[in-house]
Amino acid sequence: MSIKYNLVTVLGPTASGKTKLAAALANEFNGEIISCDSRQFYRGMDIGTGKDYEDYIVNGQKVPVHLIDFLYPSDDYDVFHYQKDFLISYSSISSDNKIPFMVGGSGLYLSSILQQYRFVPVSMDEEKIAQFDSISTYELKNRLLAISPKLHNTTDLIERDRIIRALIITNESRNGGGEVSHPVIVSFNIYINPERQLLKDRIAERLEKRLNSGMIEEVKTLLENNIPASRLNYFGLEYRFITMYLLNEISLPEMIEKLRYAIFDFAKRQVTWFRRMEKQGVVLHKVDEPYFENASVLLQKIGITS
Repeated sequence: MSIKYNLVTVLGPTASGKTKLAAALANEFNGEIISCDSRQFYRGMDIGTGKDYEDYIVNGQKVPVHLIDFLYPSDDYDVFHYQKDFLISYSSISSDNKIPFMVGGSGLYLSSILQQYRFVPVSMDEEKIAQFDSISTYELKNRLLAISPKLHNTTDLIERDRIIRALIITNESRNGGGEVSHPVIVSFNIYINPERQLLKDRIAERLEKRLNSGMIEEVKTLLENNIPASRLNYFGLEYRFITMYLLNEISLPEMIEKLRYAIFDFAKRQVTWFRRMEKQGVVLHKVDEPYFENASVLLQKIGITS
């Protein structure tokens, strides 16, 4: 791999085609993939999270992928744990003289690696959580933004339990503690940034395909397997709105319309996050489409060879 870079990252908003591109590049340049999609970590959540397993098959060969399907939906997991797990996978791939390819669109998780956030281990005991009981969600959100403005427009600001968790982590991180020890990561970043209307059309097309492929049945199975509706709501987007539909809170047409809008709004928030990363110094090499030839040339120019 290039002396200057020790990681290749393929990022972009949902439905931009980043997974298929990353798999093709990893196959060509002797690499393995590390997922950076915070919902693809979970087993049994395949259609709704877009685990398109066929994308990892290139020329009849399966490209190795790390950090998908290793958690149960009931498991607690956060960016602190992701950073540790990423570094384990990264070290394993690098020690085999292969190139680590990180691919995904989860902004905070991407930033934790590309901007090398420093976290401390934090326990979430009842006493710590209880101190926030009398504080409104609105006030909690304002407190979190005041001490950590980079969290603006992330899912940590949507659910009350996530806000509290983020407050506890942020407060304890500011007070010091044992940091995660890891090497300096220097990533070459390929950012797929389609034109807005094209992305909107792709989101609508993909949603229809997933609905026809059994996405509603997937959520129904999760509910039948005793995953609470509140937990599915935590995962947002497909899992939130399909659960509402299955609980007869909204109609099918209403669910589809709300979900389509929510996914596109999520994509806009992703783009906002990536722009903020750029302003903070992360260099993103932009491409309009996930074309293998163009991305391959970019890697060859920095000295990565197949």
